[in-house]
Amino acid sequence: MPQLQKRFNVDPRDFVRAGEASLQVQRMLRNIGFEEQIIRRASVCAYEAEMNIVMYGGKGELVLTVNPNQIELQVNDDGTGIGDIGAALQEGFSTAPAEYREMGFGAGMGLPNIKKNADSLDIRSGHDQGTRLKILFHLTGEPR
Repeated sequence: MPQLQKRFNVDPRDFVRAGEASLQVQRMLRNIGFEEQIIRRASVCAYEAEMNIVMYGGKGELVLTVNPNQIELQVNDDGTGIGDIGAALQEGFSTAPAEYREMGFGAGMGLPNIKKNADSLDIRSGHDQGTRLKILFHLTGEPR
């Protein structure tokens, strides 16, 4: 399988289109022929990362790269950054404003869900430096 790469732009506070990039990731992985378990795990991570950009980030992008040995999601935004990465990785920790909570978001499960579903998660973030996530899924064998 040759390397495949696709970029998706994600706009801050665009709740109307929120989730479109992660749906496209899911469709692409399904069209390639990956097993449902890896598609589900990658889709969960893509959705949580995409929603974090929409709610907290500035202009951002999600980059899907499929190699013979792994699926990689690179997520970048130019937002204000994560103040305390350790706290943000704890289930239930949230800095979401009331308006997002009223819409059903901000339960503090985004990064914990990514960590739980990924084989590897690297987070780079700092005050006013944006956030960079590198999410990996290791592949064992060819797609179906």
